[in-house]
Amino acid sequence: MDVRVVDERTMAAMSEPDFVRVRVLRRGAGDDLAITTIERVVRRNVVKPTSPARKVKTLIERQPMTFDAALGFAKLYAKSKNIKLVLTTEDA
Repeated sequence: MDVRVVDERTMAAMSEPDFVRVRVLRRGAGDDLAITTIERVVRRNVVKPTSPARKVKTLIERQPMTFDAALGFAKLYAKSKNIKLVLTTEDA
């Protein structure tokens, strides 16, 4: 199964109900390590009035790692759970 990696800023509309999001906060211009948060987001088809429309499960929260390592982890996780989409976003 192929896992698509897409920059979140370029996505016009979300078509996948289940995806992995990689958020990277760069610490400095010359620093390879970044503060990384990786989440699994599941949009629910049937929403109860008392529950949110989507569920967010944090896999890694605010850990220093390179972008390549974070993306590699997210792709492996997505593939193991049959998730077709990984969204990435970088904050400066």
